[in-house]
Amino acid sequence: MSKKNPTVVVVMPAYNAARTVKDTLEEIEPKYRKHVILVDDESRDNTVEVAKKLGITVYAHPNNTGYGGNQKTCYWEALKFNPDVVVMLHPDYQYDGTVIGDLIEPILRGKRDYMFGSRILTRGGALAGGMPKLKYFLNRLDTILENILLGVNFSEHFSGYRAFSKKLLLTVPFQRFSNDFVFDQQMKVAAISYGFKIGEIPIETRYHDRASSIKFLRGAKFLLETYWVIAVYLLHLWGIKKSKYFAPRK
Repeated sequence: MSKKNPTVVVVMPAYNAARTVKDTLEEIEPKYRKHVILVDDESRDNTVEVAKKLGITVYAHPNNTGYGGNQKTCYWEALKFNPDVVVMLHPDYQYDGTVIGDLIEPILRGKRDYMFGSRILTRGGALAGGMPKLKYFLNRLDTILENILLGVNFSEHFSGYRAFSKKLLLTVPFQRFSNDFVFDQQMKVAAISYGFKIGEIPIETRYHDRASSIKFLRGAKFLLETYWVIAVYLLHLWGIKKSKYFAPRK
């Protein structure tokens, strides 16, 4: 059964989001706007000023720390509210803020510890929403490979729309993870290693000129690092080489 008045914290890892943060915030139901945190990673635009005018709690990094480094601050600050659930919503208006309630419900009911929004669960929705065909193909191929290697059955592994229980954030050693894009993959694999329950809901796909995206070289680096993380996890799981990123082997 869900808690009657849960504490929900929405965190926004931001970089040059001045044009989209208002639209992103307005999609969030008012009852989930009580605790909204934006962490600015040394944007080159006026993201900080725009967010403050919207009433968002803002933390500004004096130097660019990277996507993973930004999230570390997001979760560290979110935990100070003693939250029941923490939602990561990119402020670039790429993900649908109206479905936060659906995303967090399984966590509030104690059925899941980690939820993400999948752009693939709705058949044909990803391409219809503007996902480039090459990215779609790589997404599908990666999903097959990661599912086999990790022993899971997710519809995708690259979604940046995620929600976590407080217990998960207090257990998974996310402060040890990379400051780069592979942070999301380390969070996922570490959560699997600790036995946390992960679920997904369908979301619409939004690709537009204001949304952020990884360029080709950064994307290639991200893929290589993803499979390195999986390799390290498997070596740890098989007892060949221990890793501080994952749950201690019993």
